[in-house]
Amino acid sequence: MPAAALKPKPLPTQSTAQHPVLFDSPYEPEAKRPLPAGRPRQWYVTHNRRLKAMRLAIALLDSGVYLPDQAHDETIRGTAERIGMRPPSDTTCRMVRALMRYSR
Repeated sequence: MPAAALKPKPLPTQSTAQHPVLFDSPYEPEAKRPLPAGRPRQWYVTHNRRLKAMRLAIALLDSGVYLPDQAHDETIRGTAERIGMRPPSDTTCRMVRALMRYSR
């Protein structure tokens, strides 16, 4: 009889990892670096808008808003206020919904 057949099957709640995974606690984000110089102003505006939309999408997902149809402008702006961010524009709100739509 093969040795693999003699091994007990783990319970669905048991980890099958061979080594424990170490987490850095508490989590600290990586240090911010300056943006590259010499690009057109519109590039910086778009870049910062994408970052803001990404932070808002993550905050909405963490708060239980999983579908873009649930993320109305008021919901997004309320989330921005709750996490200490300036209220997003209509364009940024559309970008947040697009990120939520395409992440599925």
